[in-house]
Amino acid sequence: MSKLSRRTFQSLATGAVLTAPFVRGAHAAGKLSMGFWDHWVPGANQATTDLVNAWAAKEKVEVQIDYITSQGNKNRLTIAAEAQARSGHDIMAFPSWEPHDKAKLLEPVDDLMGPLIQQNGKVNATVEYLGKADGKWLVVPATVGSQIKGPCSRIDLLKQHAGIDIQALYPAGGPPKTETWTMDAYVKAAEACHKAGFPFGIGIGVTADSVDSAGAIFSSFGAELVDAGGNITVKSDAVRQALDYYKRLVAVMPADIAAWDDSSNNKWLVSGKGTSIMNPPSAWAVAKRDAPQIAEQLWTHGMPAGPKGRFAPFVPYFWGVWSFSRNKPAAKSLLMDLSQASSAEKMVAASGGYDLPSFAKLTTFKTWAEEGPPKGTLYHYPNPHDHQVLSMAGAPAPPKIAVQIYTQGIMTKMVARQAQGEAMEKTLNWAAGELEGFMRT
Repeated sequence: MSKLSRRTFQSLATGAVLTAPFVRGAHAAGKLSMGFWDHWVPGANQATTDLVNAWAAKEKVEVQIDYITSQGNKNRLTIAAEAQARSGHDIMAFPSWEPHDKAKLLEPVDDLMGPLIQQNGKVNATVEYLGKADGKWLVVPATVGSQIKGPCSRIDLLKQHAGIDIQALYPAGGPPKTETWTMDAYVKAAEACHKAGFPFGIGIGVTADSVDSAGAIFSSFGAELVDAGGNITVKSDAVRQALDYYKRLVAVMPADIAAWDDSSNNKWLVSGKGTSIMNPPSAWAVAKRDAPQIAEQLWTHGMPAGPKGRFAPFVPYFWGVWSFSRNKPAAKSLLMDLSQASSAEKMVAASGGYDLPSFAKLTTFKTWAEEGPPKGTLYHYPNPHDHQVLSMAGAPAPPKIAVQIYTQGIMTKMVARQAQGEAMEKTLNWAAGELEGFMRT
């Protein structure tokens, strides 16, 4: 990620009529500041800058953009500081769990989300779970930063060692053919590739990539640690089944996966040592730059199905307007503009297909169909055929509890304890104790 940067853009061209109802009257919109996530993809920030610039010229608004890195959680620290001071940017980019935490300080955006859903299609249940409170929309789902962390696999190694043609299961340009793509098939493929010396690499540490993978696998077994009503449900047969499955999977993965961070799985795949990981297209993008012979063999595809369905890890970003914003009309006008299909398509292209709009009608941009090599490798990344449920680790627990499950890595810690040979009931009792503690905080 690049260092925190500040770019200030002054009022540009004149003569445009301001957009109603959010901006009222020529030369009346004043100033607007925004704190956006500093994208890791080189050049991706420029697409957002250009879109804001064009909007500012049309609306005659003086704008200031700060791109705030997530390294060292600087973006979250900035959000916390502004919330405490009741002062700062008009618009902020919020990571997944932040909207609920700052709900009382956010301007409702139902007036934006109603038209956007009608225009761009429905949003998935995870976006509603994280972006709404008490029936009101707190934030608008952002294209920039939102991602699915599904499997990215070696075409050649899966075919050679596991007998799986992943391109046939997930053909570019067409719907998936996944009747046989199950959790059982997945672990058998992992066993075969491990035996051949090219293991799958899924971390069981406490950083986001590991936790997101665990959340989707647990969901595929219907395994909830806490239900939507806030009841502790960790001592269930579904959780036991998920842990038993994970124990089998961990046994055929690298021995150090409990210590993996969010860069480890990328490095594992790009090094040529691994067959499959769970990640957005970042590992493929790095391979395209640093190991093109590996990139040519990578295919991004959907999750295997468990007994309760097919779930993929989805991590959305959001854009929100502070309740203490000095220019709410202009802020809402800009967010409406950034949420148009034409704007989203430019952001997707600038990120090389990494960024994901959350609206159902915005999953078929040409970037995903044309990116390569191999051409079409990202076609199934945005879930264009809606064949899997986009889920969030920790859900469906009430967000104030789910965020603690997520940030403390409770699921992956349970998996690690089982992998070390701990008795099942001892692991479940430990988890129940942790969850009870979350209820009291």
